[in-house]
Amino acid sequence: MISKQQPLLSGIVEADETYVGGKPRKSNKHNTPPHGKSKRSRGTNKTPVIGVVERNGNVSAKVSDNLKAGSITRFLKDEVDPQNSLLIADEFTGYVAACKIIPHSVINHQKQYVDRVIHTNTILSSWALPKRSYMGSQHHYSKKWMPLYIAEQCWKYNNRENDDAFLSFLKGVVA
Repeated sequence: MISKQQPLLSGIVEADETYVGGKPRKSNKHNTPPHGKSKRSRGTNKTPVIGVVERNGNVSAKVSDNLKAGSITRFLKDEVDPQNSLLIADEFTGYVAACKIIPHSVINHQKQYVDRVIHTNTILSSWALPKRSYMGSQHHYSKKWMPLYIAEQCWKYNNRENDDAFLSFLKGVVA
């Protein structure tokens, strides 16, 4: 399901990062910080994943070692056509370097989630697939195999309107 044959994303493209992993169980007192609340987002032990989605198009995501500006910019260079795209992201500072290579708009989630066409709702909704799969059927993604689980969820998203998705998958396997 991993294929480098996908064309670069273009048009209005949304980027976001997420952290995949289970919620700490209440019985896991050794993982609970002293103030009693478990960490969310940056600073958590969950695995960071960076993703980009074309409006009404495909998604691409990958597991990242870190979410620093250099990693994000390299990912965006590999996945997005800088000449024919408008990148929309949240106010995370990791996207600042990317705005030097791709036209960029920012949505400040502390003020609003949508400003006409400026929003990240498409990429935010695409995160439901890997997170629901983790919580529902998989229950755990090992760090070693997580890139394959993420690739599977991207493939499912990209083939959501394909009535013969399984046949397309089989053709890709034997090709």
